[in-house]
Amino acid sequence: MSYPLALSDDILLRVEKPARYIGGEINMVKKDPASVDVRFAMCFPDVYEVGMSHLGIQILYDMFNRREDTYCERVYSPWVDLDKIMRKEHIPLFSLETQTPIKNFDFLGITLQYEMCYTNVLQILDLAGIPLHAEDRTEEDPIVIGGGPCSYNPEPIADFFDFFYIGEGETVYGDIIELYKANKAAGGGRKEFLRQVSHIEGMYVPSLYNVDYNEDGTIRSILPIAEDVPAKIRKQVVKDLDDCVYPEKQLLPFLRVIQDRVVLELQRGCTRGCRFCQAGMIYRPNRERSVEHLLSMARTMLDVTGQDEMNLSSLSSSDFSGLQEFVYAMIDECRERHVSLSLPSLRIDAFAVDVMQKVQDVNKSSITFAPEVGTQRMRNVINKGLTDEDILDGAGKAFNAGWNKVKLYFMLGLPTETDEDVKGIAQLGNSIAAKYYELPKDKRHGRVNVTISTSYFIAKPFTPFQWMPMISKEHFLENQRLLKATVNEQLNAKSLEYHWHDAETSELEGIFARGDRRIAPAIEEAYRAGCIYDAWTEHFHYNVWKEILDRHGITIEFYNLRERSKDEILPWDHIDIGVTKEFLYREYENAKQEQITPNCMKQCSGCGAAAFGCGICRKPRKKEAEE
Repeated sequence: MSYPLALSDDILLRVEKPARYIGGEINMVKKDPASVDVRFAMCFPDVYEVGMSHLGIQILYDMFNRREDTYCERVYSPWVDLDKIMRKEHIPLFSLETQTPIKNFDFLGITLQYEMCYTNVLQILDLAGIPLHAEDRTEEDPIVIGGGPCSYNPEPIADFFDFFYIGEGETVYGDIIELYKANKAAGGGRKEFLRQVSHIEGMYVPSLYNVDYNEDGTIRSILPIAEDVPAKIRKQVVKDLDDCVYPEKQLLPFLRVIQDRVVLELQRGCTRGCRFCQAGMIYRPNRERSVEHLLSMARTMLDVTGQDEMNLSSLSSSDFSGLQEFVYAMIDECRERHVSLSLPSLRIDAFAVDVMQKVQDVNKSSITFAPEVGTQRMRNVINKGLTDEDILDGAGKAFNAGWNKVKLYFMLGLPTETDEDVKGIAQLGNSIAAKYYELPKDKRHGRVNVTISTSYFIAKPFTPFQWMPMISKEHFLENQRLLKATVNEQLNAKSLEYHWHDAETSELEGIFARGDRRIAPAIEEAYRAGCIYDAWTEHFHYNVWKEILDRHGITIEFYNLRERSKDEILPWDHIDIGVTKEFLYREYENAKQEQITPNCMKQCSGCGAAAFGCGICRKPRKKEAEE
């Protein structure tokens, strides 16, 4: 079954990478649209190569298409060259599978993975011919749903969505589809459906809530408009990862994408409790897949995709209890298939050198660690749970195992950071390089290369640092200069490289991350002024954004640079992730006192996630078992 392309050959020849727009990839699902009751367009609001690398869309695409009554198709943001052509020639945005205009679908689901995609969300709606504001949509328009990590504070873009799915998508989308079909059969319309969907746990319909503000700009209240609308929206959680859908026939693109490999998810959540990390909080509790289930999925996926690399996905791969067992079981098979294993998110304190040596036999490359900060004091502030000895010992083991390229990721601007903490990053990099040169010359593989990368700390909702101020752009740039100078002063400076992240993009991301509904008009005006692909440095127009924010009275001082009080109502306080606000504030106080909170695997700290009754919260901790 094939469909005529929405773009003519003439247009395809005029744009970069036309394969982005033609569909037909290996493992693409083909159905007759006339044979289904519901058509769902799944969107990643960025370029094809980025969107095709996202596991969440692959999962939902597979899940929806297992239903006989539903056809899920994909859509990504057209690149800037095609964007101009579509506007000039009035070509409506279309799906890849059937080249159907998106406006003809029942649902448009948009995953929100990072805040800097917000103007691309408006690009998608605009090119599709869907009114930007939910209140302006009619029965002829799709229901627009938001999901993903940014939906945990949906307020800056609340005006543009009919509802948000808060939590993990594998749980109640079937209920939503059944509700939609029943409402349609009964002659109900858009408003009736949205009111009914608000009764499903985890569904947030912004139009059913009023937000009031105090004179100082802080929020006075966030309240539902009626008694049957829940005051709190509790996230959806998959309780058993072995029993939920997972795409074995992952889509294979015709061009190279960002993550061009099979992705196998080991676990969800994290037990570490780093205080800056939103993912570590919103994905609690930690839940693992069984080794037996993983082995079965891995072999099937390699059989049906033919990929030569498998990425083991996790927030902290080293903490997966079955890591060594799984890798030992797969390593010989991967060698026979000429498939390499990629193990991201390894923590240097849990470095399993024997396992990694076996992985190295298949895939020799640089090894990546994220110390995050350069001094012990700051590690205590962020609850990293590492010492200098842990880090240097782990680096030494990596060098002994044959690595000579190390990538280190750090953040600048974390709460309480001093000049000495900034210098400590360079000093730690130097110590790691020195560790390499402790090896006998016959065991070295050339000069060691230690790459230091820093990003701008951005305070995120649902973290202990959600109350804390960020540093200014000017302060951040001063810290960059100080670190660069300190790197150049190190004894092993020739073995060190320093890369840094753009400050201006991060400043705007900070506003979006902790913003409220008053941000939406500025996002819309920026989009109409030509801002799209803000996450791409070459397309980010800081001066345009600054002028628009000033015009709307949105200040860096209010959203980024001030400390919030304990009793302030935060824009996301009506969202319930299971982890309590009381626990987060306790962690905020612990951070200021440089106090460590134990890993969940050792001791429960009473974060609140045990209420979900699954994962690590149901297992005895090591410390508790010893007692």
